[in-house]
Amino acid sequence: MREAPAYLPAPGAKQQGTACPHVGSRRRRGSRSPSPRAGLWGGGRAPVSSGRVGLWQAHAPSRAGPAAALGAAALRVPRPGSRRWGGAGANCRCCRSAVCNFMSHEKCLKHVKTPCASVAPSLVRVPVAHCFGPRGLYKRKFCAVCRKGLEAPALRCEVCELHVHPECVPFACSDCRQCHHDGHRDHDAQHHHWREGNLPSGARCEVCRKTCGSSDVLAGVRCEWCGVQAHSVCSAALAPECTFGRLHTLVLPPRACACCPATSARCTVSASRRARSQSQEAALRAYYVLEDPRDFELQPVPAPVPAGDSGARGRPRGSGAAEEEGGRGPEAWIVRAVPHAQELLRIYPAWLKVGVAYVSIRVTPQSTARTVVLEVLPLLGRQAEGPEGFQLVEVLMGSRQVQRTVLQDAEPLLARLRDIRQTSLRQMSQTRFYVAENRVVAPHVSLFVGGLPPGLSAQEYASLLDEAVAAKAGLVSVSRVYSSQGAVVLDVACFAEAERLYMLVRDTAVHGRPLMALVLPDVLHSKLPPDCCPLLVFVNPKSGGLKGRDLLCSFRKLLNPHQVFELTNGGPLPGFHVFSQVPRFRVLVCGGDGTVGWVLAALEEVRPRLACPEPSVAILPLGTGNDLGRVLRWGAGYSGEDPLSVLVSVDEADAVLMDRWTILLDAHEAGGGETGVADVEPPKIVQMSNYCGIGIDAELSLDFHQAREEEPGKFTSRFHNKGVYVRVGLQKISHARGLHKEIRLQVEQQEVELPSIEGLIFINIPSWGSGADLWGSDSDSRFEKPRMDDGLLEVVGVTGVMHMGQVQGGLRSGIRIAQGSYFRVTLLKATPVQVDGEPWVQAPGHMIISAAGPKVHMLRKTKQKPRKAGAPKDARADGVPAPEGDPK
Repeated sequence: MREAPAYLPAPGAKQQGTACPHVGSRRRRGSRSPSPRAGLWGGGRAPVSSGRVGLWQAHAPSRAGPAAALGAAALRVPRPGSRRWGGAGANCRCCRSAVCNFMSHEKCLKHVKTPCASVAPSLVRVPVAHCFGPRGLYKRKFCAVCRKGLEAPALRCEVCELHVHPECVPFACSDCRQCHHDGHRDHDAQHHHWREGNLPSGARCEVCRKTCGSSDVLAGVRCEWCGVQAHSVCSAALAPECTFGRLHTLVLPPRACACCPATSARCTVSASRRARSQSQEAALRAYYVLEDPRDFELQPVPAPVPAGDSGARGRPRGSGAAEEEGGRGPEAWIVRAVPHAQELLRIYPAWLKVGVAYVSIRVTPQSTARTVVLEVLPLLGRQAEGPEGFQLVEVLMGSRQVQRTVLQDAEPLLARLRDIRQTSLRQMSQTRFYVAENRVVAPHVSLFVGGLPPGLSAQEYASLLDEAVAAKAGLVSVSRVYSSQGAVVLDVACFAEAERLYMLVRDTAVHGRPLMALVLPDVLHSKLPPDCCPLLVFVNPKSGGLKGRDLLCSFRKLLNPHQVFELTNGGPLPGFHVFSQVPRFRVLVCGGDGTVGWVLAALEEVRPRLACPEPSVAILPLGTGNDLGRVLRWGAGYSGEDPLSVLVSVDEADAVLMDRWTILLDAHEAGGGETGVADVEPPKIVQMSNYCGIGIDAELSLDFHQAREEEPGKFTSRFHNKGVYVRVGLQKISHARGLHKEIRLQVEQQEVELPSIEGLIFINIPSWGSGADLWGSDSDSRFEKPRMDDGLLEVVGVTGVMHMGQVQGGLRSGIRIAQGSYFRVTLLKATPVQVDGEPWVQAPGHMIISAAGPKVHMLRKTKQKPRKAGAPKDARADGVPAPEGDPK
């Protein structure tokens, strides 16, 4: 049960989130400065034009209590001189919302534009559900519903940065960012999406350049697309169109992305029989139902009947005053709406080019969906059009899900409204009715299914899915097959069938392997702006400890969530499929060297199907060694830099070429290694970008990999990982295997005699083992100067662990053996092998290393220009805010 919010703080009590957010927001020249406690705060949500989530209605002072008219919050006005939190004078009259804890000076009410939580759902133009992540602790954040501080673990939307208490989630308004085109509305321009409060304490208003953020109260507004920040009053001076700010070339515009639209408990409070009317009003306030209390009634909840009490079953429900007066009476009550002969109903237009937000009509028992459409069309200026071209759509705007239902022409409206009110009063306030054009929209859902057996044809995959999940042949077809990776993309022509398949596939296994399902959006490449080159982001949440998960949330907030993909959910293939028709795009890989190789291998496979066959790839290093990231100037590892600055660096990076190499593994027989570790059969063909190690180097990587697999929870920091490498290296310091006696090397069809070594390494980039220069900088007339795009590999040998340590310390370099473009290695015994940090034990046989076709385009970070002495640091980037701290 949820308690009703308090009204005014008790004398001497301290309360967070109740200061007036408007004191000093806009001061006249020469006026007296407010007290330091008040600060230069500008709170509330700015009015938005009719093209987006607009027509916000503000709080207004009212002495009528919760029975005030809908559209204004109930504000209690205390006596002059009464105590308030953060006031500016002893004689200030303060107003406090009796519903959502909003507090304001009476003189500041004319500047208030924040909608009360009780009326906010009725003011949303396009309802979009939120995507809440796991619970976390968010320091100095406030709930957007009750406006109180988040002291306990709370929830945060990963798309629009909405913070709420877990108990306030059912009352959150479904006003998340609209990240895709829903197929029913035409967008002429992208408008700002304002979110109130929770700004950095040093945030500056874009208009007046004064402080607009606060860590003590919800204050200021911020656009969740471009990041511009302003006071609520100042935001009215900004243009309503949003240009996506500094990241406008990287963001996938919502109008160019299409996705399928998604087509309760009762309010119960504790009460005593002597305070039924007061409890009824408190219940309505607690559940943000701001209507006349006389339209509702309290009904007692019947107590559970004991199994042996047969006489109790015969007594009628609520049988009389004797029970209430003489007995305990009911412990809880149910708030129900009193049925009326007619209801006042708001009808919203489903197009955005109408001059009104909604029209109100009266619904009688004779009203149907068709009669309502006939009555509404003249009010919307569509009287010249027949009702056959329109339909009435019911929309349930839940905080977690938005559901749409097309009503039949003969559907009685009054009976449907009564059913909704009987189900839940809160659901009634979240239900909206639209008059929409009766367009014939063909349902289309792209469903990615992975985990299937590789190497099958489209017909074989269709038969396999029909047998596993009973897919309907007339509604489901295979539109794309990725045979080598065991994945298909299904085209589903029914929303209900798509939902059934999605839930069923996730609980199905084929040949012992669980399947995975992912609903993919469609990118409308013809609607992309000419200067747009969207960024496709892949994040490995398992890399970099907990930083991968934080980066995933940050990039979803800064960009369109449809362009950010989690690699543990289907790998890189779904992202490349979504961007397959985009003429120009770039890629950002967040992970270690192994993750980068994984993405590059997938890119090599799908390259023939891409409209942009050579996208440039940037790296955000989250691994342990990060050698490729070092070479491309992205650093030795991510250490908490601002994600916004990372995206800006990607936009300014230079394109360079890099060789890719193919390693063909031809094992004669599978055998066990000397250590007795069971062999893991590698794929027959692997791709290489950085280096390939045979012998002691791969053996250390294999020991580290096995230790991480046994206790993955301990490998959460780069420092700890390197410590484990040192420990396993010390254990092998006296190990002598004589690798030169167990392998044979051919370079360009010529046999090469190997010196006495314990490890043989093929390097493509000038960085190995966390930044060491294995080849060395000394000139040698026998070899060319190494480059990562020269089509050549360098072959280097090491004599043991001690030699490897000296190389990493910069004291020595490796033993230069050869340089070429074609290599053949013969393994006489089972030997550890690693490619780009991924180790295994290779059975005796042959390894053939050759160039892998076209070079790949990588992005190298530009060198930082030195800042002039005394130049002030501008934290803004075209209106983009400074970063917020991560939740602790």
